[in-house]
Amino acid sequence: MDQAPASGEETLADLHETELLFETLPPRIAEALRETDADDLLEVVLDLGRQPTARHTDREVILSDDEVTTQDLDHVVAAISEFADDNRAGIPRTLHRISAIRNRRGRIVGLTCRVGRSVTGSAGAIRDLFEAGRSVLLLGAPGVGKTTMLREAARVLADDLDRRVVIVDTSNEIGGDGDIPHRAVGRARRMQVPHPELQHQLMIEAVENHMPEVIVIDEIGTALEATAARTIAERGVQLIGTAHGNTLHNLMQNPTLSDLIGGIESVTLGDEEARRRGTQKTVLERRAPPTFESLVEIQSFDRVAVHEDIGGTVDKLLRGFDAEAEVRTIAPGGEVSGATRVPVPSTQGDSLEPVRERTRERQDLPPAPGGPLRRILPFGVSRSRLERAIHETRSDAEIVDRVGDADAVMTLRP
Repeated sequence: MDQAPASGEETLADLHETELLFETLPPRIAEALRETDADDLLEVVLDLGRQPTARHTDREVILSDDEVTTQDLDHVVAAISEFADDNRAGIPRTLHRISAIRNRRGRIVGLTCRVGRSVTGSAGAIRDLFEAGRSVLLLGAPGVGKTTMLREAARVLADDLDRRVVIVDTSNEIGGDGDIPHRAVGRARRMQVPHPELQHQLMIEAVENHMPEVIVIDEIGTALEATAARTIAERGVQLIGTAHGNTLHNLMQNPTLSDLIGGIESVTLGDEEARRRGTQKTVLERRAPPTFESLVEIQSFDRVAVHEDIGGTVDKLLRGFDAEAEVRTIAPGGEVSGATRVPVPSTQGDSLEPVRERTRERQDLPPAPGGPLRRILPFGVSRSRLERAIHETRSDAEIVDRVGDADAVMTLRP
């Protein structure tokens, strides 16, 4: 997601905030950073006894031949706010985050100084979901822009759509450090969380005390937080949040967070129902309506995959059918420059490919060699997947329901 063109006022403000981060660093390291291109700077890493390093989007730069000393670390710690229980601190009214690594005695031996930026337009690709009032869950790898998009979503909902927005800001990463929220969240209100383990309580408190139409929450990661999110959704409040995981498949396999998409449970079917479905008697099904109605996988800075109806998608995947997502390509200004429907395989595989390309590959498959018709009984194998495999490979085979009618049994069980 490239940065949208910023006004002169915004550019000056961003430069000022970057300089505030540099001022917290030891002078020799700050000077080295000023001589480099800081536009794509992600973070500065200071580890005791190692050379200071600047990490950019596509490279790492050694900032000094001299190793980081205890005095260097103390210099940074003295210039920032106190570290919270999650070993994170910040610089007031900026989006920068400083995280500490401690030794077994609790002494700081490493610092990660992460550059925070507001990118106007970064949520434009999924604005239609916000406007429709849908609760949206964002997934993606660390550093891909989840919090940046979440922050912009809060601003769009509060300023452009005139919704009552409350941010539950666990690490002050959405609204910045200090008591005054950063300008990037617009008119959205912000509740700070004193201790990370209290996040779920603040989520409920926000709904009960401040009458929000929208709750924005970063890093839903525990069962208590997932339960709180469901409670909020059941009260009719729109939820915009992020969770740990890169893809929908990751979330489905996570026993703690799968409740966000309805939860998954094992169900034993009766003989007649299993025969009607053509499946084994024990199947996986969605337990409840999903907390979030839509899910967005942030695949890169300029590409997102949108599952608009996440409940329907999960149901298809659990039944062994492929679903579809819409992959949107994002232009530098934040608008959608292209959208393609892509298949979501029922089992986790490689990166998604356009439907048209996959269909063409299947049509080009040569017919299977001729031979006698084989009757196959699937046992512990998805009947729908086997049917699809027979069709796509043009095999002379059919599926039967009785052992006496079968030439072979296909199973994954010993």
